[in-house]
Amino acid sequence: MKTSISPQDHARVLAEGVDIPQQQPSFALPLPEVGICGKTVWVRLPEGLVPFTARLEVNLAAQVRGIHMSRMEEVIAALYDKEFADLRDYGLRLGREMMERQGANSGRVRLTGQLPLIRTARVSGRQSVDSIDLNLDLKLSGQGAELSSVAVLGVGVAHITACPCTQAYNQTLFRKEGEECPMPTHSQRSQTTLSLQSSGLSPSIGEMLGCLEDALHVTQDLLKRTDEAQLVYTSHSQPQFAEDAVREVARCAGGRFGEVLPQESLVVIESLSLESIHIHDVCCRLETTLAEIVSHL
Repeated sequence: MKTSISPQDHARVLAEGVDIPQQQPSFALPLPEVGICGKTVWVRLPEGLVPFTARLEVNLAAQVRGIHMSRMEEVIAALYDKEFADLRDYGLRLGREMMERQGANSGRVRLTGQLPLIRTARVSGRQSVDSIDLNLDLKLSGQGAELSSVAVLGVGVAHITACPCTQAYNQTLFRKEGEECPMPTHSQRSQTTLSLQSSGLSPSIGEMLGCLEDALHVTQDLLKRTDEAQLVYTSHSQPQFAEDAVREVARCAGGRFGEVLPQESLVVIESLSLESIHIHDVCCRLETTLAEIVSHL
């Protein structure tokens, strides 16, 4: 038995031109999204070489049996050494080239990962090496010069919420006149993500992060005792439901981006509260337009 295939045999088979994916399928039905998922792609951004989990899809014509997966991997490999100013820039290049190689007229690029973030504690001034969640959902259609795209960029942070209900109860039960310290209540570790439809490379990740930080009591890993005391005091002085977190992020997004992005821009805000005294968790989601938010300001 041969331990390897000779170059001549490879050449002979390739010359016969057997292309199974290009065969006629047994049932000629067009498929809108076919591709690869669970793929780690490495993207060179200003923050460094960052890994993202990718789901890459193109449409498949009715008369074509399957996609060429290796061609998607070839695009990923070709982009590895290139630098990109923004994740949307990378996604657009990746989507365009994978569509060209597959002969598709629509495609979708979904990327999820994290970016490093250096935060400075409010009291001690100590720096903490943290991260923010970053995701991209990019839809493309058309070909060549007629190619159009719609990108939705999401930025997520961890933060703390304190329950207003228990605090109000304790305030009635224990409050003494003249006391200013907020009453005890249960607090939660929470995660909130702001996703905005892009106009080019606007808004920036930094602008979206600033919106979340203005609206929420954002947490960080390295906190000295003074920083912990300040964060707990602040979050209990301004307690929030998950619903409050979503509304405050929406208010901030409307104020920051209402005159910058198109009014029809999609806005999605999702918050998850990991409850401390309940077994269930609490979730809240808002999907609307920038115009709708601005109308309530």
